[in-house]
Amino acid sequence: MSLTDKAHVDESEHVAVKPRKRGCLGHCIKLWWAYLIGFIVLVILVVCLVIFVGIPKIAQSKLDDAELTIDGIVITNTQSNQLSMAINSTIRSDGKIHATIAGFVGDMYLEDLEGHIPFARINFPETTSDALQVVNISQTLSLVDVTAITTFNTWLLTSSLLRVTVHGDTTVKVKGVAKLFPVTFHKTIEMPGLNLLSGLAVTNSSIKLGGDENGDNFFATVNIPNTSLFTIELGNTSFHNYLLGKDVGTVFIDDLTLVPGDANKYPMRAAISQNDILDTLGESPYCDKTNGVLPFQLRGKSVVNHGQNITYFANALASANQTVEIDLGTPVKALLGKLIPCGGL
Repeated sequence: MSLTDKAHVDESEHVAVKPRKRGCLGHCIKLWWAYLIGFIVLVILVVCLVIFVGIPKIAQSKLDDAELTIDGIVITNTQSNQLSMAINSTIRSDGKIHATIAGFVGDMYLEDLEGHIPFARINFPETTSDALQVVNISQTLSLVDVTAITTFNTWLLTSSLLRVTVHGDTTVKVKGVAKLFPVTFHKTIEMPGLNLLSGLAVTNSSIKLGGDENGDNFFATVNIPNTSLFTIELGNTSFHNYLLGKDVGTVFIDDLTLVPGDANKYPMRAAISQNDILDTLGESPYCDKTNGVLPFQLRGKSVVNHGQNITYFANALASANQTVEIDLGTPVKALLGKLIPCGGL
């Protein structure tokens, strides 16, 4: 190839590159509007994904991670078809998202009871996503399902620990975003129960021969431990009184309100069969080993408050017997001047 030919080839190659560059640039210039629209669509798509997918998932995740603590529940003004309930609670979260959770109706049910039938529907107020949020609720509950609340009361009475779930649908508003996002509030809380009133004690017992004007012939002081978080206004309560499996009378505790702890001391009165008591005191081991301390069992009979029968408490108290040992040897000795000997008087 001659130098002339080589120069011609180099020139041809050099000239061939320039049209391709001008073609790409020209293409971009001609279709700039298409690229701009594509970019805008991409931005809108990303923003929509963040708003409609990302934020709701984050909000639900943060709500799921929040911790609900029940500090106390107070039940007062108990009537046959309604009661007043106050709940003191605390919600803790990491506080990293600034949001407002709308008020909602939350169903409360026993987590470990199949069917998850609500025993109460609570109006939760609007709350924020602050790291520490105190939520206090007070309302009158209409008892639509008396069976459900009776079941809950039974579990509360007989359990040392029970799990209660709060469930409700609501919305959350994230700061800076106008849209409300649907979320679900679902929390299961472990609560201490009444543990069948374990530790119930009867002291200062006395006997009145023949009874008083009401027919009561036994009097004492009862101390009822409340290991739960509940304050419960029951009212006038009565119990079947069993001795060695035999119903020997009725025990009464008037104006009963249980508060958490051991400060539940009340006067107790009873109308009991004195002949059955005296006969048992003359039997072993009560005449020779226990010094007249007898094993009684109490089972709920009735609960009356504001002149109304409170069946959702009475039936719960009737679901199981509470065993209590009562010293009858001491009051009998004070009355007769001696203990009942084995074999009876």
